[in-house]
Amino acid sequence: MRAFQTALSVVEASDPDDIERRAQAGTITDLEGIGSSTGRVISEAVLGVDDGYLAELDARSSIDPGVGGELRAQLRGDCHSHSTWSDGGASLRSMAETARSLGHEYLVATDHSARLTVAHGLDEQRLRNQRDELAALNGELAPFRILSGMEVDIFEDGSLDLSDEMLAELDVVVASVHSKMRMPAPDMTRRMVTAIANPHVDILGHMTNRKVSGTGRAPSEFDAELVFAACAKFDTAVEINCRPERQDPPEKLLELAVEWDCLIAIDTDAHAPGQLEWQPYGCDKAVRCGVDPDNIINTWSADELLEWTATKSR
Repeated sequence: MRAFQTALSVVEASDPDDIERRAQAGTITDLEGIGSSTGRVISEAVLGVDDGYLAELDARSSIDPGVGGELRAQLRGDCHSHSTWSDGGASLRSMAETARSLGHEYLVATDHSARLTVAHGLDEQRLRNQRDELAALNGELAPFRILSGMEVDIFEDGSLDLSDEMLAELDVVVASVHSKMRMPAPDMTRRMVTAIANPHVDILGHMTNRKVSGTGRAPSEFDAELVFAACAKFDTAVEINCRPERQDPPEKLLELAVEWDCLIAIDTDAHAPGQLEWQPYGCDKAVRCGVDPDNIINTWSADELLEWTATKSR
């Protein structure tokens, strides 16, 4: 992602005629900051090649929505995304423009909170600065909307990594565990339920913290009945995290959430524009597990979503 961003900057700063000459002569990679892959994409674009690198990539990354195709068409936004404000690979503008191109009406910007230093999480001042950029972008991209949010860390005692005053100013709050994931089940249950009960928390993010690819990571242990009972009581949505390496929650837990009539959010947790296309993975799972589309908060309009989060915060 960063390589393509660098190449884009080089092209934008160059004479278009020079870029065209280099593309024709095969010398585009002589420009500092342009490598073989980025150079190929630039040359093919300049020369009008429509069956090259990008076409191959699109074919390889095409997602079969399975039984979730109809549900995916009902989704109007994505409630969990990251940008270069924290550990994402693209600007807020790029993420928003991609979401709009996918047919979304809105995207919630949920960069990490400050405690997650490895992800360059946002403190309150940086969050305010991001919200200034967000407001400016909304003026340009309307009627598409970027909603203000944060993926806020849940501390070991269930408290949150942001003041109540700032949480109250956000449109959507995703609360997630990112540390001490192997706590004893009673402690983890208490930790999660305390966060779920916070009136500012709208969505419980990637609830088991499992990883199913690479070296993998075992899921956290907790009393799922109590956690879903809390979500139902406090009107907190359970996230279906669409990242292929997470696939969280497992189907048995999602079916239990359905039994408790929990609200659901189908989110990509995208850290790059292409990852915003991952929602079909969650839609397929939702349909197979019997999730009612009316209980999926991102089938709602932005105004309906904001009305719900405002009511929860009172």
